Parts: sequence; C-alpha cells; structure tokens
Amino acid sequence: MPCTTLLVGKKASFDGSTIIARNEDAFCGQYTPKRFTVVTPSQQALFYQSVLSRFTLDLPDNPLRYTCMPNARPDRGIWGASGVNERNVAMTATETITCNGRVLSADPLVVRTPPSHDLPETPGGIGEEDMLTLVLPYISSAREGVTRMASLLEELGTCEMNGIAFQDSGEIWWMETIGGHHWIARRIPDECYAVIPNQMGIDSFDLSDAFGEQREHMCSRDLIEFIRAGHMNTALDLGHPVINPRRIFGTHSDHDHVYNTPRTWAVQRYFNPNAGPWDENHPGYSPSSDTLPFLMRAEHRITIEDLKRVLSDHYEGTPYDPYLQHGDPSRMSSLRPIAVDRTNFLAIIQIRPDLPEEIRTLEWIAMACNIFNTLLPMYANVQKTPVYLSQTPSTPDTASFYWASRMIACLGDYTYPKGRNLIREYQRDVPTLGHALILRADREFHRQEPEDACLFCQNVNQEIASMARAKTDQLLNSILCLGTQAMRCNIQPEDV
Repeated sequence: MPCTTLLVGKKASFDGSTIIARNEDAFCGQYTPKRFTVVTPSQQALFYQSVLSRFTLDLPDNPLRYTCMPNARPDRGIWGASGVNERNVAMTATETITCNGRVLSADPLVVRTPPSHDLPETPGGIGEEDMLTLVLPYISSAREGVTRMASLLEELGTCEMNGIAFQDSGEIWWMETIGGHHWIARRIPDECYAVIPNQMGIDSFDLSDAFGEQREHMCSRDLIEFIRAGHMNTALDLGHPVINPRRIFGTHSDHDHVYNTPRTWAVQRYFNPNAGPWDENHPGYSPSSDTLPFLMRAEHRITIEDLKRVLSDHYEGTPYDPYLQHGDPSRMSSLRPIAVDRTNFLAIIQIRPDLPEEIRTLEWIAMACNIFNTLLPMYANVQKTPVYLSQTPSTPDTASFYWASRMIACLGDYTYPKGRNLIREYQRDVPTLGHALILRADREFHRQEPEDACLFCQNVNQEIASMARAKTDQLLNSILCLGTQAMRCNIQPEDV
C-alpha cells in the first residue's frame, strides 16, 4: 500500500504520549472502504488462511481483544491495518517500502504460485493483509511485537516489503523487512520523530547493540553474514559496527525522488523550518534529497493537530501544490503529496501514560482524503464501536462515516476553493468538540470509577460519533448545495 507513517516519541509529543500515525492509501486508481471495529477473543480464529497468499497457520489459543481497521469488502482478506489490544499495545501495518535488486536476488520475496496442470499451488509469504491479525492479539509490549513479527517472517517469509510500527506507553519500535526473510528494527528515541514515505527509512543501525544488549536495535540473527555474502555494504569503512540500512538495502531511484522523498521533505520542513533552506536549490534539503534523516527533533512539541496537518499536506506554500490558483502548471502536481485522493483512512494512536489503563489509549480516526476529512477521537478500551464507523457497506451510503467522508472529498475538490471555508470549519469543530468530550469523560472516570470501563468508553464513543454524524451531514448538505450552484445548467433567479 502506498502509505505515509509518522512516529512520535514520548518526549517529542505535547503531553508525554507515544504516538504512531499512518495514512493507509489504496493502489492507484482505487479506493478501499474501511471500518473501525473490535475483535473479541471468541471471534479470533485458531486457524488462519491468507486470502491472497494462501498460507495456513495455527494461532495461539489465548488471544487478547483488539481494535482494528479492516476492509469493508472481505474479498482481498482482512487487512486489519491499525489497532490497539486490551493491554494498551498498538500496531500499524504496513508501510510498503522498497528494496534494491542486490537484496531481492539474495533473498527473494515469497510469492504465491497458482496451481497449474503440472504443479500444485505454492503458498506465498505473510503480507499486509495478514500481519495485524497474526500479531496484535498476542503481544504485551512493543518489543514483543517485534519478536513475534520476526518469528513469523523467519518461518513464512513475506510476499512484499513492509514497514511496521509497534507502540506501548513507553516505547515505539519501527521494523523494516529486508527481502523475503530478513529484518531490522529500531527503537524510536523518546525525543525524536520519524517519517516514512514508502521507502526504507532507517539510516543508522548499530550492529554491536543488535548482537549485544538489544537496547535500541534488533535484527535477523544472520544479518551480518547476509550482508557480507551479498557484498551489500557499499560504505568505505566496512568494519564499522554502525551501518546505513537505507544505503545498503534501499532504493534511490528517480521514482523515489518524485513519489517518496518529497513527503519526508514536506514533514521535516513543517516541524523543523529553521533546520535548513528547504528548497530545490540546496541538494541536502530538497524534495529529491537522498540524505534527509530518518530521525529528527522537532522545533516544538508535536500535537495531534500537527499530525493531522502534515498527514493532510499537499505542498501548501510551495510551487508543487496542485490547488494553486496561479503558478507554473508543469510544477503543480509534479510531486506525490502526502494527502492523495485514494487515502482509505488515517489512524493516530495516542497512548497517554499519566491516565488509568482503562482510558489510556485514544484512536483518532479520519476516513478518505485528508485534505477534506476530519478526526474523531475514540477510546480504544471497548467491546464494540459505533455503528457509524463500524458498519461500512460495500456501496455508498451517507449513514457511514467512511462513505460520507469520501463524498465530501469528491465534492470538496470539485468546489475548491469556494467550499474551503466550510471544510475548514468542519475540520476545526469536530475534533475540538470530540476532544472536549474526551476531556470531560476523563474527569468523570476519575470521579465515578465505573465498574464497567468498557461500557463507559463505548458510551463516550457513541456520543462523539453522533456529534460527528450531525456535523458531517450538515457539511455534506452545504457542500452539495455549493456544487449544485456551480453546475453549468444553473438558472439565475431572474430567469424563474
């Protein structure tokens, strides 16, 4: 999936939370309806078969309850995408990344081979379709997420290149697959943020730690031998224990310079405006730079609003903005923006360490194109989610938050810039009211100490969903009216 991921350490966030966020984007020319739901232990199967790769796997008999964002249409598998389990451990999977030919020739992806008249079917490896379902219900920490994911990769292999984030209240780990069976993982320093835009991100990795205490780094047990055997390390100092995985395993193509690196540039330009001259005339700070760092310290503490802003970025204030009214047409839309038409959803997971475990984790959810949608905060500790978010039909329906958001995006694009103020008000009001309801509920929880914490959280989520539906319906009506008035068959009042 062509997605964008952001990771924020607890000392980099505005309130001490660890935060992971990801836009899930569909393939070109497509979109995928999504829903926000809960899987209880009784619903988690003990036997799993992948729809696309066709591998089978027996699962442990002790799953945890967890939230997820599966496809509304099950024809291509579950695609759980993003969620939190009942122990306040979160996962987002996956950020599709890239590997170079040296890696893929030495450790090919495990791709399904359909049956033929001579040969039986050969199953493929684990993929984005499968990962959250096979890992999140069985882990009690972010570090455990890495180790369980690693064991599955080594057993089954993977059919694609993946970046996966794991999060608890203390740590965030970022994991990248290398070829079919290899992997590395790095703990995100508490004071840093990282952005990953469909390419291998980690640019500094300490092998001595990975093969020692594993405080900040983990990797495949044979990674050093794998690098040496394939002559993959192109660094001048081959004996240094700190390597650059992006240089060794990743890609640096012209496609990356249009599709991937500009997104890192946009985020770092926003969070670190004084770090450098962010323009194409300075190679180290340009949208096509291969040396933009994986880890950065922002010039201010990062908020939920900041994350929504950068994950909605379309190069505002630059010549690359596709919504410019005036400018060089050859530059507008020349770079792939973070916010694209085919975004399925955005999930920002915020684990707040200073609150009771029952109300600790919030999932901020938006659907469809981020330029035109809005965020809803949802408590993660629930047995069920509001119908407005959970029951997404296969075809358009305004009773669904996903479909209503997609309609608003299409109409908002058509009526841009006339409808922009209406959408800005919506994007301001819904998260503001939602956050106010969460803050009120946090205080009530402390006062009441309810026996059924899940029911308490579910009631608050429903109140937020009802508010959001009313606001969404109101905007949909207004933007539809604006679009109707712009129709070419419009008749003026004096003609009536």
